[in-house]
Amino acid sequence: MKFVVPAAALLALATPALAQTHPTHAAMAQSSEDTAFRAIADRYVETLVRLEPVTATALGDHRYDGLLSDISAKGRAAATAEWRALREAAQATDPAQLSRDNQVDRLLLINDLDYRLWRIESLQSWAWNAQNYNEEAANALYTLAARDFAPWPQRLASATARMEALPAYLAESRRQLVAGRVPAIYAETVSKQNAGIVEVAETMLAPHAGELDPAAKARFDKALAALKTAVAEQQTWLDTVLVPKAKGDFRLGPALYDRQMAFELQSSMTRPELKAKAEKAKADIRNEMYALARQVLKDRALPEKPTADQQQAAIEAALQLSYAQRPPRNGLEQASRDALAQATDFVREKSFVGMPDGPVKVVTMPKFRQGNSVAYDDAPGPLERDGANFFAVSPIPDDWTEAQATSFLSEYNRYMIHDLAIHEAMPGHYLQLDHAIKDPSVLRAVLGSGPFVEGWAVYAEGLMKEQGYLSGDPLFQLTVLKMRLRSVTNTLLDIGIHTEGMTRDQAMDLMMKGAFQQEREAAGKWVRASLSSVQLLSYFTGYEEHRALREEAKQRFAEKFDLRTYNDNVLGHGMPPVKFVRELMFGLPIK
Repeated sequence: MKFVVPAAALLALATPALAQTHPTHAAMAQSSEDTAFRAIADRYVETLVRLEPVTATALGDHRYDGLLSDISAKGRAAATAEWRALREAAQATDPAQLSRDNQVDRLLLINDLDYRLWRIESLQSWAWNAQNYNEEAANALYTLAARDFAPWPQRLASATARMEALPAYLAESRRQLVAGRVPAIYAETVSKQNAGIVEVAETMLAPHAGELDPAAKARFDKALAALKTAVAEQQTWLDTVLVPKAKGDFRLGPALYDRQMAFELQSSMTRPELKAKAEKAKADIRNEMYALARQVLKDRALPEKPTADQQQAAIEAALQLSYAQRPPRNGLEQASRDALAQATDFVREKSFVGMPDGPVKVVTMPKFRQGNSVAYDDAPGPLERDGANFFAVSPIPDDWTEAQATSFLSEYNRYMIHDLAIHEAMPGHYLQLDHAIKDPSVLRAVLGSGPFVEGWAVYAEGLMKEQGYLSGDPLFQLTVLKMRLRSVTNTLLDIGIHTEGMTRDQAMDLMMKGAFQQEREAAGKWVRASLSSVQLLSYFTGYEEHRALREEAKQRFAEKFDLRTYNDNVLGHGMPPVKFVRELMFGLPIK
């Protein structure tokens, strides 16, 4: 069911400055120019799913479930030509002749096409990002296994076809990667994750092979055996060729970083401006944390205006009380499930945002995705909108010592797990994405803004704190601020690593001392920041944009401001960059 803002709620904000949230996007085809643009948007989606079959499966288009992308130089050249032609067609449309919604979608489409061409021609990630190939190979099978979109025999037939194609795909990836350009951290990580391809086939697909007829079962078994051989060959190549020869620099450098930042954030803000905002936010949040620490540590005579050392010691002492509330080593997933249920009940009772329609399941993170983060949200695709949402939680690695596990669980204590459930699920990603994938503009749902999505999740943490979740427990409030501080630190970390030569020791000090993170969490974040660029900016920039938007709405509507109406209006525009939500919500020019 499409999420619609109640008419009575809209009337509560009825002022000339507010443009009504579109419930149907009817304005998208009001003129011949609009119709022509929507044809280009449809052509983009059709091109995307045809050129990227694994993406198509994830989005919910199952016409290409038995295929893989053509990653050869010839395939890349053909794709480049198609993206360039689409870009020219989109650019040729006259925004003045389009509806406001189509003006937004046009800008989103042009940005995405420019970004695709830049990644192929300038960034050339195909030559050095070994993770891309590994993830597509594993996702080729995982996307068929994880969701019950069709009977097992149908999905297994597609999986069989993909398994038959994967040996050639992996061999082609070896030809495309230039070992000397691959950063060591990429090669080492893929070496650890490579076995996850077979793990998906053996643990998620093979148990259902008995549902196939004898001929299909024989073909499946043969394909799986060939896949095992191919993955073993890939492992040998990774360990004996790629890892030893991987000498590339994982740091993007200022020029490439600034260009990627502009594409990802779709903002005119410069890197120095963003860093300055993050530095100020870091100081402000630490001051708030100290004030809460004084509440928690009532028996200590803590000064109102502490020195830097006094502030550090007090916050650490207060947080130490939350660290003691650890789940057992094998209890992260169950603790996340319990926290999700409690958060869901709270949001439903308080009713400060519309509830989602689709189901959510807490699942174990598959092996090929482990190592970059402790949890993520995996929503159904916008082309298959009625599927389940997966809140994936990573288990603690078996080879970790008890000391390492304790460090990690001190970070992901029960307070932090509650905050994580809020961020990833309720009212964070799960709730927001459940609304967004139902947007009538499929293009807008496909081209969702990372800062909007991550910013909403951080904003959701603050919402729960404001509304008194966990009865206003100061340790929970302290944890929320610690997580917000982490989002700020993510920005300083990413900028520092990729443009300023930040060392691992400097990064660990920034995270552990500056943001109070435990050693295992900080070590994992160093790896994540080394394996990505710019994405870590999304949390702070998106949150700041959401926060500023709500403050502007409060000023515009004064006593007529209603939190539920505001939140529902924001979610009612899909998930474009927040600046476009602002322009649509307040009836401002689209630019």
